[in-house]
Amino acid sequence: MIWTPEAALNRDPYKVLLKRGEFIDESRDSRPVPYKIYYPSDYDQAIKAPVIIWSHGFGGNRDGASFISRYVASHGYVIVHLTHLGTDSSLWEGKEGHPWDILRKAKISRETTLNRMYDVPFALDQLEHWAQENPDVGQIMDMGNIGMSGHSFGAMTTQVMAGMKFPDHSKELKDMRDKRIRAGILYSPVPIGHITDEKPELVYGPISIPLLHMTGTDDDSPLDGYDYTYRLVIHEHSGHPEKYLHILQDGDHMVYNGTRGKLGVNPNREIHEEEIMVKSLAFWEGYLKDESHAIDYLKSQGL
Repeated sequence: MIWTPEAALNRDPYKVLLKRGEFIDESRDSRPVPYKIYYPSDYDQAIKAPVIIWSHGFGGNRDGASFISRYVASHGYVIVHLTHLGTDSSLWEGKEGHPWDILRKAKISRETTLNRMYDVPFALDQLEHWAQENPDVGQIMDMGNIGMSGHSFGAMTTQVMAGMKFPDHSKELKDMRDKRIRAGILYSPVPIGHITDEKPELVYGPISIPLLHMTGTDDDSPLDGYDYTYRLVIHEHSGHPEKYLHILQDGDHMVYNGTRGKLGVNPNREIHEEEIMVKSLAFWEGYLKDESHAIDYLKSQGL
């Protein structure tokens, strides 16, 4: 079947089921890494399903962005959402005041941020064992065909796994790329000019996988106030030649998460979400399933 956006929207997808649990990293003081896995049921076992890691934004958790992951999973993918303790919803849950006001005052250490990054390769290691222990899902998982995506802080986490240099405790830029990840999507990518004064080409240039960068004209930072143009530096300087930029007209910061936070009602939500889903699926079809028609579609859209 030739991939088209019409087929992506209209064909009967697989039913999507969920599994929840947590991995425990004994090497990091028994740090828990909760997960939520979306997977297609009654899937053709002869065709392996690519695996995609999802990393949430600051103050989020494994339950965010379900509209994207349900849709992508229904087209033959296994999506693994992680919760990163220390930068998750536990920062504001059960506390007085609005979550965004609480998050603006939160002080996050470099160690806490680095632990978020370490969660990803740890979870990938654990998924190898998990697939064997859960054969109903594991038998369709293609652990040799992995992508990653994330929103905001999760986009930054994806950037690091893609090869972006990140400062360690001593502020020295380090390469933390996980070479198992073939491609990625950044929903509201996050520049790191606030924590390093190195030249952008040295920070973002080492990115070495295809990336789809998504932002919107109203994608201001809810915590720092900068506008969407500040996010474009990552696309401009990322080193891999296959990079796409999608700017959603009137798209704001939370449109990718499926929840609004303090933002008002989005009158274009249904249109925006459809745009996000189709472009996301096209990218994964092109780069994790080697579907050339999907790549042609991306290029025809001017991305």
